[in-house]
Amino acid sequence: MTADSAEPWWRCAVFYEIYVRSFADGNGDGVGDLAGIRSRLLYLKSLGVDALWLTPFYPSPMVDHGYDVSDPRDVEPIFGDLGEFDALVSDAHALGLKVTIDIVPNHTSDRHPWFQAAMTAPPGSPERERYLFRDGRGPHGDIPPNNWLSVMGGPAWRRESSRGQYYLHLFAPEQPDLNWRNAEVRDDAEATLRFWLDRGVDGFRIDVAHGLLKDEQLRDNPGNYDPDVFGHGAEEVYAWNQPGVHAIFRDWRRVLDSYPGDRMATGEVWVRDKDDVVRYVREDELHLAFNFHFLFAPWDARELRTVIDAEIEALNGVKATPTWVLSNHDVIRHPTRLGGGAVGTRRARAAALLLLALPGAAYLYNGEELGLDEVDLPDEVRQDPSFLRTGGQQKGRDGARVPLPWTGDEPPFGFSPPGTRTWLPQPPEWRDRTVARQQQDPASMLTLYQSALRLRRAEPALGTGTLRWQPAGSDVLHLERAGENGAGPPVGCLVNLGPAPVAMPPGRVLLASLPDVAAPVLPPDSAVWLRPD
Repeated sequence: MTADSAEPWWRCAVFYEIYVRSFADGNGDGVGDLAGIRSRLLYLKSLGVDALWLTPFYPSPMVDHGYDVSDPRDVEPIFGDLGEFDALVSDAHALGLKVTIDIVPNHTSDRHPWFQAAMTAPPGSPERERYLFRDGRGPHGDIPPNNWLSVMGGPAWRRESSRGQYYLHLFAPEQPDLNWRNAEVRDDAEATLRFWLDRGVDGFRIDVAHGLLKDEQLRDNPGNYDPDVFGHGAEEVYAWNQPGVHAIFRDWRRVLDSYPGDRMATGEVWVRDKDDVVRYVREDELHLAFNFHFLFAPWDARELRTVIDAEIEALNGVKATPTWVLSNHDVIRHPTRLGGGAVGTRRARAAALLLLALPGAAYLYNGEELGLDEVDLPDEVRQDPSFLRTGGQQKGRDGARVPLPWTGDEPPFGFSPPGTRTWLPQPPEWRDRTVARQQQDPASMLTLYQSALRLRRAEPALGTGTLRWQPAGSDVLHLERAGENGAGPPVGCLVNLGPAPVAMPPGRVLLASLPDVAAPVLPPDSAVWLRPD
């Protein structure tokens, strides 16, 4: 976004997701923390991002590595304390970086004081009304209240005792779902928002935004969760994406709007129907919602264009901003998804230029600027509850969460002091992917991201302006961006997704995904930004 733009800062910002456990270790215990992040803020500034998203750093038993929160208004000692958080926000702001944080409103930890009180309270008590406790079915009450399944494997209900009630957990049993029809739950969540807004955060990423409210009657779903299919759909109509959830986010929007500085919220809306996603970003609800359809699109020109057009058209209907992403802490890293090895790396380089040429906001995941692949970890070191609860049938998300390599020729690669055992092991071959090595290489993935982010900031056409498709072959995407009201010259993005070289249109190459690209030919699995003639 240009310095004189009147648009809210988030409309074309590039956010950088920091998986706190895996970014940088400030105290030498092998686990990333707030001090580690603070020590690397200059790196993030030099990378060229606009804002940070920190994954949960709250007190937690760490069953789901922070997404099982026992106190949403404090800092887990593994990661630091409130003083360290305040210093991080202050230092980031001094560098011109916005700070957004993850909040987890769908569930708490089973160690949360509320749930501890609920487990010792009788059925029908106010303590139990904060969660979703229900009697079992069958003559002995030993059949779960409905057929819902947990995202992490098995039934979504756990019985408190052999004769007791069941409680709902759409994730791990240690993550009981809150009852969002309860006024105390709603009021407490607003207090959490205000607590962090008062400390200066610029916004939130809302975990499981589509899941807060459940069907009031808790009816059986017509189908069951399938981990191999993206997003929740009609087969789980009663467990997710209930219409009443939008009233919650309208309340939250009023809270955000009461603070200065364009405070904002991005929703993790893990649903298949794009029209359902759009409802979350209506003018009086959330500001942004991730476009997971883009993330999961295959390396195919026609399908990518269809996804991009559908997203822009749908969001234009509610005057909302597209939000593009290629990787995050919950999915296989995209160089691996795009083919792995040299092919996956080439495609990831091209995908970066496509991502950053699209109108709207973009999210990067820590390590994608280094071209990191998914790590094939041995089973004995895996920690993801989805792996543990399914007996290894789901590999889980650990392979995308391995600590980053910063310097040196062997693990822990500057993430921690030499000789420290990191919480997940780093592969030795990452010696060629360290930040230090890539900073010295003009052809590295890191250099490509830095160049692209610098150009995106400098070119008005790459802000919130228009997108027009230009004629291209069946394996090619050719889009042209123009600034609003003629601000700045146009910028074209040409991506060759096919197996053969293609001719470039007339124009000057501003940036190429591969170092050996030269007009007039664009190699397979590569991309360029052009200044059209």
